[in-house]
Amino acid sequence: MQDISSKTLPVENDNLLQATNWVSNPYIAASTSDNTRKAYRSDIRQFEIWGGVLPATPESVVMYLQANATQKNATTLARRLVAIKHWHTYQNFPDPTAHPIVQKTMIGIRRLHGKPKLKAPALSLEALQQINHTLDGIDGLTALRDKALLQIGFFGALRRSELVAICFEHISFSPDGIEILLPVSKTDQLHAGQICAIPYGNKTLCPIKALKEWLNATGISQGPVFRRLMRSTLGELALTPLSVHHILQKCAKLANVAQADKLSPHSLRRGLATCAARAKTPIQAIMRAGRWKQVNTVMEYIEASERFSDNAAGCVLQTIKSDE
Repeated sequence: MQDISSKTLPVENDNLLQATNWVSNPYIAASTSDNTRKAYRSDIRQFEIWGGVLPATPESVVMYLQANATQKNATTLARRLVAIKHWHTYQNFPDPTAHPIVQKTMIGIRRLHGKPKLKAPALSLEALQQINHTLDGIDGLTALRDKALLQIGFFGALRRSELVAICFEHISFSPDGIEILLPVSKTDQLHAGQICAIPYGNKTLCPIKALKEWLNATGISQGPVFRRLMRSTLGELALTPLSVHHILQKCAKLANVAQADKLSPHSLRRGLATCAARAKTPIQAIMRAGRWKQVNTVMEYIEASERFSDNAAGCVLQTIKSDE
């Protein structure tokens, strides 16, 4: 992939080149998350591997879309268009993706080849109880860590990146539960900080109790809370976001949870929202618990939880008199 500073711009744009150079201006790099930059680099690389030349023309972009329309997901192609757009914008070249023919082509691809986005199922409260009961019967640090990790992740509606970034210094204990400071998250890229409040539970499930058991067993009093274990020996490094996925699926399979292989870390976050909706929790409280900014996102979870409980066909069927 060509770097943003690899092109020679006209002399009158030298100052702009210096200002937008990733190396000379680190604040430009900080304006975009590492994951987003990696995704854009990969997308540009794929365009070049196909045979695309930068700067690109609208015609070449259309040819690229046509060649990949049946090979790649429409969402993936749309993201690659965004990457191509940003490459040209930062290089001070005309944006080829803005051409109407490119936009029309993308609309056509979505209509002909678009597929529903596969979403991880919500982890039910019953499934979490099943996992917790299974882990209760296992000795060792791994079971203690996994119990705390999954319960804090579920009841805190935490993203996997937020979960593994929790440090002991971020946690405040109180008679009502714990407050976790999230220094940065997907919806807080400017580091304003968000608070995740988790109350005490009961004998069946209690995220605070599970966390305290893990902390007491390991003696963690600073740094990352959820750490890697090497042959049951506590490490200093935090778990990776990907490891949360592996831990959840491993524990779910161990507990014989249905659809265990389809669960993902988002199942924890989605699970709390779905369970809260079924418990008739006000939408404002659900949004506050998960730090959601968009009502539409939460409404999707609520609608999913009410597909059968608030079902028009079900209401009609109940009016039918039985012959028996």
